[in-house]
Formats: sequence, structure tokens, C-alpha cells
Amino acid sequence: MVIPARIAATALRTSKSNLLLHRPAQHPRIIHPSITLHARQMSMDAQSVAARLNSSGFLRTQGLIGGRWVDAYSGSTFKVHNPSTGEVIANVACMGRRETDDAIASAYDSFSCTSLQTDFMCGVLLGVNVLLARGANAYVIGTKNLILMDGFNMLFDLIISHKDELAQLMTLEQGKPLKEAIGEVTYGASFIEFFAEEAKRVYGDIIPSTLADRRLFVLKQVGPALACGCTVVIKPSELTPLTALAAAELSLQAGIPAGVVNVVMGNAPDIGDALLESPQVRKITFTGSTAVGKKLMAGAASTVKKVSLELGGNAPCIIFDDADLEAAIKGTLATKFRNSGQTCVCANRIIVQEGIYEKFANAFSKAVQNLKVGDGYGEGVEQGPLINEAAIEKVESLVQDAVSKGAKVLLGGKRHSLGMTFYEPTVISDVKNEMLISREEVFGPVAPLLQFKTEEEAIRIANDTNAGLAAYIFTTNISRCWRVSEALEYGIVGVNEGLVSTEVAPFGGVKQSGLGREGSKYGMDEYLEHFQKLVNEKRYCELYAGWLLRASAIKLYVRRDI
Repeated sequence: MVIPARIAATALRTSKSNLLLHRPAQHPRIIHPSITLHARQMSMDAQSVAARLNSSGFLRTQGLIGGRWVDAYSGSTFKVHNPSTGEVIANVACMGRRETDDAIASAYDSFSCTSLQTDFMCGVLLGVNVLLARGANAYVIGTKNLILMDGFNMLFDLIISHKDELAQLMTLEQGKPLKEAIGEVTYGASFIEFFAEEAKRVYGDIIPSTLADRRLFVLKQVGPALACGCTVVIKPSELTPLTALAAAELSLQAGIPAGVVNVVMGNAPDIGDALLESPQVRKITFTGSTAVGKKLMAGAASTVKKVSLELGGNAPCIIFDDADLEAAIKGTLATKFRNSGQTCVCANRIIVQEGIYEKFANAFSKAVQNLKVGDGYGEGVEQGPLINEAAIEKVESLVQDAVSKGAKVLLGGKRHSLGMTFYEPTVISDVKNEMLISREEVFGPVAPLLQFKTEEEAIRIANDTNAGLAAYIFTTNISRCWRVSEALEYGIVGVNEGLVSTEVAPFGGVKQSGLGREGSKYGMDEYLEHFQKLVNEKRYCELYAGWLLRASAIKLYVRRDI
């Protein structure tokens, strides 16, 4: 998710040892309301975590609009549950069109504020996007191309110093193992350093013209760029809003001015309609299902908004006969069972060559059997619950369909004895490409094994889908590795590696898996507008030369609003 930010030049650079999550003296406008925690049968670990987050001001239940924490106009709320226990963690403000209109106006006014144009440090909120969880989406009002100023380490220090609290909150509302949550927080923080530095390289080019007395200026005007000071309205998932709200709290502590970051959640159709219809919203980024992504594209057409979409996947993981079996098992476990199979780049189809199929199936099943399932706070837990009842029902229906059509359950295949939304890590053999489990994204801890004979057949099976986000190959043949990776119709291909996400590489898919890229210098391009400026050198030679001299001496950036 995108959270571009502007940071006040007067913000203090605080050492890690002095960082505080709740500093009312520095932020008198922030009021921490009392929150009633519902924890009748929550584990003692979860209960203590919730209480500690609440007392620190980290557990937020209101929306953030114009720098103020506010309730819904109607006073209505919705419940956020702990998927491990089913108990209610907190009641969160249920907002709609009126609150969204307020957030848009706040972001637009903040963008227009003169002080935002020159006095804020960029790049400090760049890593929080990952902390918003996969369901959080940012709707960007606009931006100005700013000079990068020192100070972006402030929020980095905040995130790293409080990575344990952020991870605990993520585990509380999402259920993923704590160790995995800590890794996600650290991964998010890595974007701060990368994009803050990359922001320095957002500038115009001088292109020789076909006419001797003219030059063309291509001015890259930054739209909703992470590193270039956008104002935003964030709409997190109603299933996991608490981490997004905690990230917004950190943005205030880092000195982000009121109105630059706004958060609304609740009635998704009303919020979405307000964002799509507003001419002040210039860009929408979305992470979620392909069906919703298509609706957003259609809705954005009426006001010709730019969109970036990270949608569904159906990732193939191809294991060739010549693969290193140990590396293939380790890599496949990582890409299939991360967050209990609930990531967009999880392997959805494990396609194994016939010469190694039985050997791989047996060894892989033994490895899966050793995965520890339980509450995310438990020691050594590697698999948590699915996010809700609808998710586990979908997994059940796909497994039942496969079994009814001839697939065999080698391991698991049913709800876990822990109850709630826990599902046993599952391996299914004899899966065919025509089965629903091969056609739809499972989003659960189920590994379907398909068999192939030739390289050409593996490529055909892998590409036989509308999705095109991530794919994986395991082979020791270097020629095959290049040949197959180039033939696969996917935005991301991992070769002998199951973990492919990094801030320094472009992340995104092709076909119906979305539009645009996140991460790397190419991720910056998604938020740039290109403008042409034509200068007649004969008429404006003196002015032109003077401008270039100043630009070279003080790194002056030409600005123009979107």
C-alpha cells in the first residue's frame, strides 16, 4: 500500500532510546479515547498484548481526518475479531460517504497549503505501506515534486524501535505467526531508506531537439509517489484496520502535518463511491481481488483517474527432474505456506515433472506434516488461522471439488482440531488443470500437486490462467532456467527461490493480476507525470543558461501541480 508523506521541517530527530509511542505534550491535538476490549476467552498472551497496546495509545479505533481522531457521524461501529479465538478485539468507527468527503477535503487543502511546498522532509513514511496489511488501499489527492531534506530516519527509527508492538498488533488482528509479522515490519521499514534516496533522482531530462535552436524538457511530475510528498486518504480492510491506524499514529508522531495522511474505514461501497466520484482524487492504488479491481477501473473512468492495481494470482511452482530436491522442498514450503497460504504470491499450483513426482510428493508431505499450527503468539508456531469463516469455507469447497474429481488427499484436508478458522496444512496429489483448485486462487494452506512430462507442457499448464503475478521454477539447468522464465507470462519469476519480494525490485503482475509496479526505481515511475517544455534558445538564451546554472548549483527542481 502507498502512504506518501510530507514531514514537518521542525520535527525533532529523536534517538531510538528516547522514542515514545504516546507523546501528548508534543501532539496536544491527539486524544486517546478509552477503548473497551472484548476478551472473554482470549489467551493470556493476546489479552496482555491488547491491553498494553491500548494503554500505549497504539490501539486506535477512530478514523484520522485532518490530524484529528474522530468517530463516525452516526456513531456506528464494526467489530474487529481475533481470528485465533473469534473474540472481539475492539469496536472500530464505521464510516461512510460524509467522513470520506471530509478526508478528501482535508487532503486536498493540505496539498494546497503553501508550507507543504517547501518546508517538509520527504521519505519518512515510505515503509509503512506494508504495515497496513494487504487489504489497505491509498487514494491519492496529488503531490508536488519536493527537494529531499534530511530527517527521513525519524520514522525508520520509530518503526524499528517498535517493531515488536507493530508485529504483535498484526498477529492479534490477522493471526499470522509473530515471527513472520516481525519480518513483515522489518521489510516495510526497508522501503523508507530505499525510496527516500530514490526521491533525489526525480528530476527532468534535457533531450536534444531535431531543431538546432530548441531543447525539450521532460519534466517528471510526481503524482502519488511514496517519496515525494503526496496527501492521501487510506481505506484499510475492515478485517484488519488496526495496523493501518497504528501506522497513522506513527505518522503523527513523526511530524506529518494534519491532513496529509487521512484514514477512513467502514462502509466500503459508500467510501469507494465517494473516492471514485471526487475530481480531487487523482490516483487510486488498490490491493485486493480482481473482481473489485475491475470495478474500480470502471469507476475511475468517469473522472479519468490513474490506477495502480495489485490483484489476484494463481502462481505456478514448477519442479523439474533435475531440481535440487532439498532446495525445491524448502523453497516450495516458503512460497506455499507463508501466512497460511494467504498472500498474493503464494504458490497455487505445484507442477512436478513425472520423473521426480512421487519422490517429491512423499518428501514434501513429510515436511508439511512438521509445520506447527497454533495461535500466532505461540512458541515455534508456523501456521496460524485463516482470516475468517468465509475464507475457510472457500478452501473446503475447493478441496471437496478436487477430491470429487479424482484428486487424493495425502495430508490434512480438513479443519484443524484447534477449531475456529484453523485448517490443517494440506497436500493433494493427482490434481488436474481443469479442477477448480487449479483455476481459482486458494488463499489457504493447501498444496495441489500436478504432474507434467515435458518442459513445453509445464509452460502450457503454468500459463493457462488469467492471472500473471508470480511464478517459481526449480531446476539446476541454467539454459532451462532462462528459457522457461522468459516463456512464463508472469510479472515476477523466482528461480530456485521461494521468497521473491524485495524493495529494490519491481513488484507487480500482468494479464488480470493488475497494473503498475511497486518497489524499485520503476515503482517511482507509476507516480510520475511527464510534461514537455520547449525553450527557444535564440530568444531565451540568457534566461535558459541562467536557469541551468542555478539548477546545477542548488539542485533546483521545477515544480508544477498535477
